[in-house]
Amino acid sequence: MPESTDQSKTQYSRTKKILKWLAGLTVLGLIFAVILLVYLYATSLPLADNDHNSRLFDIDGEVIATFSPEGKDSIPVKLDQVAPTLTQATISVEDRKFYSHYGFDWKGVARAILVNIKEMNMSQGASTITQQLARNLYLSHEKTWSRKIKEAIYTAQLEMKYTKDEILQMYLNEIYYGHGAYGIESAAQMYFGKSAADLNLAESAMLAGIPKGPTYYSPYNNMKKAKDRQKVVLNSMVTTGSITQEEADEAYNEMLDIKPKSQPKTNEKASYFRDYIRNVVVNDLGIDSAKLEHGGLNIYTTLDMKMQDAAEDAIANGMGKESDLEVGLVSVDPRNGYVKAMVGGTDYNTSQYNHALADNRQPASSFKPIMYLAAISSKQMTAISQFDSKPTVFKYDNDRKTYEPKNFGDKYLGPIDMRKAIAVSDNIYAVSTLMQIGTDPVIEMAKKLGITSSLNPVPSLALGTSPVSPFEMASAYSVLANEGLRNAPIAVLKITDAADRIVYKVPEQTPEQVVDTASAYVVTSLLESVFDTGGTAHRVADKIKRPVAGKTGTTSSDAWLVGYTPELSTAVWVGYDNNQEITTSESRRAAPIFAEYMEKALENVPPKIFPVPEEVVSVYIDPSTGKLAGENCESRRLEVFVRGTEPTEYCDEHEAKPGSNGEEEIQNDRDDSWWNHFKRWWTN
Repeated sequence: MPESTDQSKTQYSRTKKILKWLAGLTVLGLIFAVILLVYLYATSLPLADNDHNSRLFDIDGEVIATFSPEGKDSIPVKLDQVAPTLTQATISVEDRKFYSHYGFDWKGVARAILVNIKEMNMSQGASTITQQLARNLYLSHEKTWSRKIKEAIYTAQLEMKYTKDEILQMYLNEIYYGHGAYGIESAAQMYFGKSAADLNLAESAMLAGIPKGPTYYSPYNNMKKAKDRQKVVLNSMVTTGSITQEEADEAYNEMLDIKPKSQPKTNEKASYFRDYIRNVVVNDLGIDSAKLEHGGLNIYTTLDMKMQDAAEDAIANGMGKESDLEVGLVSVDPRNGYVKAMVGGTDYNTSQYNHALADNRQPASSFKPIMYLAAISSKQMTAISQFDSKPTVFKYDNDRKTYEPKNFGDKYLGPIDMRKAIAVSDNIYAVSTLMQIGTDPVIEMAKKLGITSSLNPVPSLALGTSPVSPFEMASAYSVLANEGLRNAPIAVLKITDAADRIVYKVPEQTPEQVVDTASAYVVTSLLESVFDTGGTAHRVADKIKRPVAGKTGTTSSDAWLVGYTPELSTAVWVGYDNNQEITTSESRRAAPIFAEYMEKALENVPPKIFPVPEEVVSVYIDPSTGKLAGENCESRRLEVFVRGTEPTEYCDEHEAKPGSNGEEEIQNDRDDSWWNHFKRWWTN
């Protein structure tokens, strides 16, 4: 008995030690686990492969594009911008327990480990959506134990740092859908020509099945395999209760409208602007292109996506698809120089040439306001200066050369003043103006306004024969919109690196008074007549419910409308790349695009009249004589002048009232001028 008792005591002692040892290990394990979890939570995730690609932000801080080599661009969207059927299909086929696990499907992991041990290789995997995201963001796809360990660590960190919806959103924006489409938005646009938000059940099931094997299940490569995979996805959705069997059958039998592979439609927003920014960052700011593509830069720009969408919609509505006609549009905020919208062509997928920056097209009559501004500011001419609109041969270069311009349709109006000449775009009057003031003041004025293209000092300069880009024209007109103050165009506000350190910040800009406010206003008032009855843009006047000034321009192969409000200056050009002649109907497309864009872009901005400077006076004149209108003049017109250039004599048929020098009438008419402008846009 004593021996048995001793054995029992010994057995008990050993058991007690083992239990203590196990308890200690458990405690140590728990401590280690807590330390590990705290470490993983506190440790930052590595820079994702796609985070190395620089990102482009709009004025509101939203990502609108990425920069990457080999054209690997995605269109990021938020989860609520993806059709619910797509998210349900993805979860059903990829990770049914996604919302209930913590990153790992332990049963699947155990099953995969047993198979791998049996086969002595890494042939099996059990990847959840979070694991796939970790692999796609941070790792290669090699099948090694070290990669698996890293994947597990990054998976745990993702689950700690992000919500399930955030993880799913990142996954849908990152996953590869074949043929260069990364992310669900790019895939939806490429395969079906629509946004991810508009996908139906059949389309969602087709796309959700592709990531399993982007080449194998591509409908472009093998429609039968793609349909078989679609059926697997639909059946999986039935199993998870997302849809009924009847809905699955109906979706499977639906005929899909898949876009031709030869013309995949990515429809990325602001593609031309993105390319423009690339050029600015590399060539103007001196940042290496490799750093742009791999440095994880954040580029904050002035682009307003609401205005950009308005521009793209206006062009889509105004251009049609029946010809190769091209377009360029650029819009600048005159108050600060911010580039708000830019469209360089009708279809970026077809042509990446940015027509908004093209400096090889003649601006035609849209250049005339620059010349008239030079004439008004020199005080050599006023709004009532007259020339005879008739066939004329102009001599220049010491009378050794001649120039004989013609009016459109060979229509000549006889003696006309500047307001009439601008409204109807009279060429004879324009060249007469240039011959009177000379080419040098016009070229000097153009440079002050921001025109950098070379201008030829010949009489035809008055008719816009020297090529200028839409970008330059929008910038030049912005000075008129901003009361003679010039803000140089700005597109990049700030650049930060991957660690959020500032790499570049735009210097504070002080507006430069390049032309006096009174002259700028007078020309603005004259350009408002272009939208009045009889003006060259009167057809679109009823589409713009606010004061607007501008000028059309037409050559045999170009059509322009450049115009502005106090808040926005915009240039629109339409034409063919090969200088093919445009038809009359094609030449009229620029104006409707301008009108639709401006009204939509400013729909939340209250209409505002152009402010009248103190140095501007308004008087009633007799249009036929250019003198002050008397009380009994049959035709009277309220006209604006730079103070000191207004007429002081009454027309021959009438005399001033005794003791009056016209000053009282000038002052009293200032308020009437304001009211006249208000009525003009209100009645439109």
